[in-house]
Order: sequence, then structure tokens, then C-alpha cells
Amino acid sequence: MNCARFSVPGVPSTNHGICNIADQYTFRPTGSTIAALISQSLLHTVTQTLITNSYVIVIAMDYRKAFDTVRHVTLLEKMANLRLPDHVFNWLVNFFSERQQCTAYHDTTSVLQAISASIVQGSAVGPASYVVNASDLKAVTTGNVLCKYADDTYAISPSDSVHTTTAELDNVKAWADVNNLRLNLAKCAEIILYDSRRKRQPVQPLPLPNVPRVQSLKILGVTISNKLSVAEHVRNIIRSSAQTCHALRLLRAHGMVNASLQVVYRAIITAKLTYAASAWWGFTAEADRQRLEARKTYRLVFRRPSGTCVIWSYGHKVE
Repeated sequence: MNCARFSVPGVPSTNHGICNIADQYTFRPTGSTIAALISQSLLHTVTQTLITNSYVIVIAMDYRKAFDTVRHVTLLEKMANLRLPDHVFNWLVNFFSERQQCTAYHDTTSVLQAISASIVQGSAVGPASYVVNASDLKAVTTGNVLCKYADDTYAISPSDSVHTTTAELDNVKAWADVNNLRLNLAKCAEIILYDSRRKRQPVQPLPLPNVPRVQSLKILGVTISNKLSVAEHVRNIIRSSAQTCHALRLLRAHGMVNASLQVVYRAIITAKLTYAASAWWGFTAEADRQRLEARKTYRLVFRRPSGTCVIWSYGHKVE
């Protein structure tokens, strides 16, 4: 039986709002880094915007200890606006209320202290709670886009709206202050993306204050240059895969059986080479594809007792 919602200081009892998480690509059944890269946000938005704009500004933002600083009262206020059954909302209130923590070292335990912030990232409720907490962070200018993946936030602005980038950054800072979060300026960066195939290169705007401008940026595990090239990303995964291949050869020399080597190969090397490939493959040049096709970078030969060779290429067996 559903129980009526009880009142919590600072938390309204309304239950009519809907949480909009269309720009959040993590902690959702259909969310992933690939979805964030391909979908209506990052790379898709950039490429579509470059059709009518000379460049696109992307500001990568990160928060300091985001999960540890989410204020319970603020979070429950946002949860109260969801269309949740009363008994579910009341359970969440009970879960986040009157929490305490202490520190144990050997046989000594500190006094319990009440905490009013933090959600457990590894818990079942924690990730979904962070999505709800960040659901009201939106772009302030029409035409600009915010893409969120957990506590990573990317602000995308076309060249026509270059004068609004400071306002977007200030908006994120203001939202963070209200929600007890702090931007980690050491991990923030700005990159100007443009189409290098155009004859006339754009005149870049002045850099944002306190935000370094970079020539390449690692976005959700994929390194992209300001010329929309993934050559650096290809070099990195080839180098990493070659190092793993060397380690596998050492393991083979020490007696690891082929079946185990192949499992490790697929789990590590294949995963590296194919991670988000559907998102970045279209940005590869012919030289990048030739590097990936080079046998030494991604193939490992195993010899059967009979002397025949089995080559594992991208996890597929070739006799």
C-alpha cells in the first residue's frame, strides 16, 4: 500500500514535474560513451554545425569530487518533482536522511559525524541520483548545446554564438555553486574545431579567461584534434596494443596456453582497437587506416602443435 509523502525541511511535496535527462548519456539503459559521441550532441552536433559555421567551440568541464558533494536536501527537492510513487519517494528520503560516517584505523574508530552531502557512486541509487541532480543544468543560449556524461560536461557553441561562450561557462559555474559543486579548472579545457579541408582557415576568437585552449582533446576516451583528426588517437591505441602484444608473447614464452592468450587478446587488444570505433572511424585518414591495417600492430600469431598458424586479427581467427 502506498503511503503519503511526509514533509522534509526544504523539500516540497509536489509530484508533478518530469525530469528531463535527454542530454545525459550515462547511468541510463540506452546511454553510453558511444551514444554520447555519435548522437545529437558531440560529434554529430559539431559536424552538422560546421556546415554553416566556420568553427565550433567545445568547452570540456569537470567537477571536483562531484558525487561526494551532492547536497541531500537539493537532491531530494529535485526528486520530489519526479513522478515517483509516494512510497518510493519516502524510501529515498529515508535513505538519504540522518546519514553518518566515521573513520576506522586499526583498533581506533572516530566519533560518528552527521553528513548532509554525498551519494555513493558504486551503489544502485547513486548513479541515478546524480543524473537527477544534474538534470536542470541547461544551455542558456539557443543554438548552444550541453552534453553530459556523469560529471563530465561539454558546452558546444557555433562560431555565430562565440560571444555567448562566457555566459555558458558562467551559467555552469553558477549552477555548480547552487548545487554545492566546484568546477575543477585544472581539468577544464577549450578547443576550437574546424574543417581543415576548407581553403580559408577561420580566425580564432580570444581564449576564455582561466581556461586553457588546447590543440587536441580527449573526449570520452577518444582523442580528437582541432582539425577533426583522430590520428593521435590511432597512434595511442596502436602503441598500447603493441605493448600488450609484447606482454602476450612473454606470457606465451612462459607457458600460457593459446586459449587463454586468445581470451586476453580479445579482452584487451580488441577492446582497445574497437572502442567507440563507430564514432571515430569516419574521421580517420588513409594513413590512419593503413596504420591500423599493419599486421604487427594488431595481429598475434599462435602456433599449434601441428605447426599450422592461427592469426588472431581483431579477435577473428584467420587460418
